[in-house]
Amino acid sequence: MAHPKRKISKQRRDKRRTHYKAVPSQIAIDPTTGEAHLSHRAHWFEGKLYYRGQVVIDADSEEENIA
Repeated sequence: MAHPKRKISKQRRDKRRTHYKAVPSQIAIDPTTGEAHLSHRAHWFEGKLYYRGQVVIDADSEEENIA
């Protein structure tokens, strides 16, 4: 059975466990669409790319420009 050679301090143990707490806070709600997305990331909603509540890319208008 594995046995640690030295005691792991509470501070070192808690540093390792901090990453578990960060996951729920990474999900944000877009103010204009109400869509849940990862914070600090652009996301697609109904053919448009939104970032910080503003339209960055409109896929419909780009398709018209290409054709």
